[in-house]
Amino acid sequence: MTKYEEIIALRQKLKRPSVFHHNKIQFRMLMWHITIRSSAFFKRLMDIILAFAALILGSPVLLITALLVKITSPGPIIFSQVRVGRFGRHFKFYKFRSMYIDAEARKAELLKHNESGDGVIFKMKKDPRITPVGRFIRKFSIDELPQLFNVILGDMSLVGPRPPLPSEVRTYTLEERKRLNITPGITCLWQVSGRSELPFSKQIALDKEYIASRSAWKDFLILLKTIPAILTGKGAW
Repeated sequence: MTKYEEIIALRQKLKRPSVFHHNKIQFRMLMWHITIRSSAFFKRLMDIILAFAALILGSPVLLITALLVKITSPGPIIFSQVRVGRFGRHFKFYKFRSMYIDAEARKAELLKHNESGDGVIFKMKKDPRITPVGRFIRKFSIDELPQLFNVILGDMSLVGPRPPLPSEVRTYTLEERKRLNITPGITCLWQVSGRSELPFSKQIALDKEYIASRSAWKDFLILLKTIPAILTGKGAW
C-alpha cells in the first residue's frame, strides 16, 4: 500500500462512527422510547384516577341532571353519537341530551344560520333545537360529564383536542387532520381560550400548539383553567 493509499484509508476509518458513538445513539433512542411510553402511561393512569374521582364527587350532579333531562322533555337521558378519535378510529361519544329528539332531522334547515367561524363545525347561539334544561347544562358544560365514561374506556382523555364528527373530518385538509394524531379530550387549549367564540382555524392552531408541546404539567394547567371557564360559562353556546 502506497503512502497515498494509507492516508485515504486512515481518513475513511476516521469518518466511520466508532462503537462508542453507535452505542450512544442507541442509548438515546432507548431513552426517547422510554420517555414517550412512560409519559403515555402516566397520562392514562391520571385519566383513570381523576375520571373515577370526578364521577364519584359529581354523582349528585349527574343524578339531578339525569332527572331534569328525563322529566322536562321526551327522549333518552344520554345522547350518543359517533365521533372520530385517534388516527381516525370511530367510537361512541356520550353526553347528556340537551336537544329535542328531532334535532338531527332539523339540522339541515338551520345550516344557513351557522355562526361558527370558517363554517366547518355547526354552532348557533340561539339554536331552537336546544331544550331549556339543555341550554343551562351546555352553558356550564354539565352535559359533557358522561364523557368521563369515555375517558375510562380509553376512547378519550381528560385533555386533548375535541373529538369531531365524521362529516366534519371529511372536509378536513391534511393540515387539519393533524389534530387526529392524539387521543381526543373533554377539555383542550381552545376550550379555555374562548370556546365557541373562536373560529375553527383558531381551534386547529391551538390544538396543534397543544400537540407540539403537550406534557403532564400543561395538562394540569389546562384542567385548572377549565374550572373558571366552566363556572363563568363564557363562550359556551
